Amino acid sequence: MLTPEEIHEKIVKAQSGDEAAKTELVESNMPLIKSIVRRYKNKQIEYEDLIQLGTLGLVKAVNNFDTNYGVRFSTYAVPMIAGEIKRFIRDDGAIKVSRSVKAQALEMNKYIENFRNENSRSPTIEELAEKFGVEAAEVTFIMESSRYPVSINAETDEDNLSLADKIADTRDENDELDKMLLKDIIANMDERDRKIIILRYFRDKTQSEVAEELGVSQVQVSRLESKILARMKEMLS
Repeated sequence: MLTPEEIHEKIVKAQSGDEAAKTELVESNMPLIKSIVRRYKNKQIEYEDLIQLGTLGLVKAVNNFDTNYGVRFSTYAVPMIAGEIKRFIRDDGAIKVSRSVKAQALEMNKYIENFRNENSRSPTIEELAEKFGVEAAEVTFIMESSRYPVSINAETDEDNLSLADKIADTRDENDELDKMLLKDIIANMDERDRKIIILRYFRDKTQSEVAEELGVSQVQVSRLESKILARMKEMLS
């Protein structure tokens, strides 16, 4: 496996036309591609075809990644890999999830309900991941297979715009896969950025309230939020 530093180095080389570096990046990230492909069950599309679609998405991620984004390459690549698959099978409406994933979602929903009763709050993604022994990003996918406990369409107090509204020009609000991809991105944000998005769009906090909780000014929160939303929009485009 390549280290983050090696990945960035290979990306720079690949963007300069080094095909060997691009091939090495694809090979190194094949487990990521396969993990995303396994999320889909489609009778009309062969597994190898899905792998090819995922590989195409990864190559696009390599070509477009900017090391100044401040996120891990894998975080940036996930929606682009899944996006290629999504675009190919969207017209068929053939995205399905396995029974095991649905069973996990049912268990998580039961746990969330019990947790709320005992703690007067919902568990965080990290708490769910630790409880069920999965990655944080996997929690968002599992919950999306049934019904995720918070909505990306929830409005904020200040402007009555939801997170979906603010990135609407790059997504179809009726596309459930897009919602899953968005939650994947949120799950893999750094702690500060994720907290800002969750407090603003899932906890109905104003920018002033978020600023107070983070110990910064409202202006700083406004600037940070704008940068985060712009980055999310680009990752979903």
